[in-house]
Amino acid sequence: MNREDFASLDEAMGALEQRARQIRSEGPLDEVGSLRDFAPGEQVHARLELSTGGLLRGREAGVDVMGDGALVPYTGVIRKRRLDPDDGEGAFDAVREALE
Repeated sequence: MNREDFASLDEAMGALEQRARQIRSEGPLDEVGSLRDFAPGEQVHARLELSTGGLLRGREAGVDVMGDGALVPYTGVIRKRRLDPDDGEGAFDAVREALE
């Protein structure tokens, strides 16, 4: 786990998008078999989180980069809730909105 501090939300969002692009460029994950088979789209390749800090009033949101390259935006610290971007918005727009 890596942690970085940023001076602004714009800087943090830029780093989040850059890291997601890096992970996606690695290509899809292989299918994994255990008690059942897990297709790449069912596996989380990386979880990228941003936090506003603060123990009681902080907000957290991020994206799960799935094994097939899909981006799933979410919000929440303990209970993660999937975000549904508005029409014309992407995963990163939804994350920014959740943190503003």
